[in-house]
Amino acid sequence: MALSEAVGCGNLLRWPRVLLFGDSITQFSFQQGGWGASLADKLVRKCDILNRGFSGYNTRWAKIILPRLIRKGNSLDNPVVVTIFFGANDSALKDENPKQHIPLHEYVANLKSMVQYLKSVDVPESHVILITPPPLCEAAWENECIMQGCKLNRLNSVVGEYASACLQVAQDCRTDVLDLWTLMQKDSQDFSSYLSDGLHLSPQGNEFLFSHLWPLIEKKVSSLPLLLPYWRDVAEAKPELSLLGDGDH
Repeated sequence: MALSEAVGCGNLLRWPRVLLFGDSITQFSFQQGGWGASLADKLVRKCDILNRGFSGYNTRWAKIILPRLIRKGNSLDNPVVVTIFFGANDSALKDENPKQHIPLHEYVANLKSMVQYLKSVDVPESHVILITPPPLCEAAWENECIMQGCKLNRLNSVVGEYASACLQVAQDCRTDVLDLWTLMQKDSQDFSSYLSDGLHLSPQGNEFLFSHLWPLIEKKVSSLPLLLPYWRDVAEAKPELSLLGDGDH
């Protein structure tokens, strides 16, 4: 069969999508060993993982750009999962980092607004997972700040307030939530190994996040089929009979 003939045969394969929306911790998640890369590997031939992480962004900016990332259209193109992972920048101290700082009440409003927008474009609350910011290792992050010529511009106790607010938004909006801030500090454990510089995730931190996020995502995608047949199941004499069907197996 010529390629031109094959183009007109079979249905267009629609790859389900998982949208990762967040700040630098999301942007960097496709690096080697990153939690986003691990998701992509886990869901190969089932979902496309879209990295929409924006280093340095807060929820004020995120709320503005979200409609540029996803709009109402064909329901088959809607993400099966959307993660919303902000707070590490919103929780920056106003006096030391006014550009990234977002007041707590606005952070709450912005998160709710994004969940409501997703619902308006046919991505229901059941498809959304909020992720709290991770804890901050102040000593390590202060060293980073000093090297950049500034004072410590974040405090773990303040990050905790934003994490708690994120949990409340999830409860109010009836979405799933991953409480990274609490889990990484469970039983007063030393969480510094989870962070590369006191703020961003280390390889261990990426592994920790993935291990706790995967169960939440798995239950939302468990019914999705493997796209296209296993190679041993392709009809040898007429492969088009196997390959131009509905795409699942």
